[in-house]
Amino acid sequence: MTHPFLDLAPLTAARFASIEDRVARLLSTDQDVVIMQGEALLPLEGAIRAAAGPGTTALNIITGPYGQTFGDWLRDCGATVVDLAVPFHAAVTAAQVRAAFAEHPEIDFVSLVHAEAATGNTNPVGEIGEVVREHGALFYLDAVASIGAEPVLPDAWGVDLCVIGAQKAMGGPAGVSAVSVSERAWARMAANPAAPRRSYLSLLDWKERWIDGGRTTLLHAPAQLEMLALEACVERIEAEGPAAVMARHASAAAATRAGALALGGGIEPYVHEVSDAAPVATTLRAPSGVDASGLVARALAADPALPLAAGGGALAKEMIRVNHYGPDATRGVVRACLATLGSALAEVGATVDLEAAGRAVADAWA
Repeated sequence: MTHPFLDLAPLTAARFASIEDRVARLLSTDQDVVIMQGEALLPLEGAIRAAAGPGTTALNIITGPYGQTFGDWLRDCGATVVDLAVPFHAAVTAAQVRAAFAEHPEIDFVSLVHAEAATGNTNPVGEIGEVVREHGALFYLDAVASIGAEPVLPDAWGVDLCVIGAQKAMGGPAGVSAVSVSERAWARMAANPAAPRRSYLSLLDWKERWIDGGRTTLLHAPAQLEMLALEACVERIEAEGPAAVMARHASAAAATRAGALALGGGIEPYVHEVSDAAPVATTLRAPSGVDASGLVARALAADPALPLAAGGGALAKEMIRVNHYGPDATRGVVRACLATLGSALAEVGATVDLEAAGRAVADAWA
């Protein structure tokens, strides 16, 4: 018997390299791009462990849960870490980064999450990148949630290590990820005696055995199905047009925010300022006295296919996430999410206006 997913010819090095090239074009980068054979946590951790060590002083910007994780990795590497934490309902500013440099001029590494799908905020990477370039620090960026939903431009922004994943706004697989690496980042890794070598975490292995060898011999058998899914995902984005894909996400975010405000019932956007709100997902604050996780459970009982989730950890009681990304960045999905949330709110005694929410969604959709 044959199976279309299992009986495939092996993925060649040339095909693998061609997919890397397409990802590089998506990022508008001339830097080396390495596709890692695992979920984005693989290059996120691998890049930190390769570029940071006992001699590093890192500015770790925390605007959500992933920023906290990066600080843990940096400390585990032996780096001295300066945390810059801002409320999860806001974004960090370039002025705050500049002030941190003034207070700690020894900082030589900056870690930042572009968009936090978990908290619904996004950070002004272009403005921050200018400040980081002036200071001369190495700039590490988690763009896993933002790629596909908003511009991600590592070269223009001076990002040295930019990690992306396909499973959110790109609407692709979770089992592969990618990182763009600047020449300065490669030099920093090569000079770090603690950088992972002969390890699944090692970026330097890919540099020395794959890139420097002309991308002719893969390090190990690639995750073939995931690589083909990534290729198909990029093809779909190319066909629709990256600008159109990002416009869908921006419209979904604007419509969700407007619809939630019109819905009433005490629900409101979690991120205070529109400029700080991420296009990839919209977070909402549950009404006072209403448990967000219980409200989401009610909504999903009515329609389990909706991209709704309660906040993680301590946020589960107060935050609702509308994950309108990838194929769910549509007007119909946004309308269904708000209508179902409205019905769940009505069940717990809140007064809502479903018709007003629907009109607001239609009016806000660009």
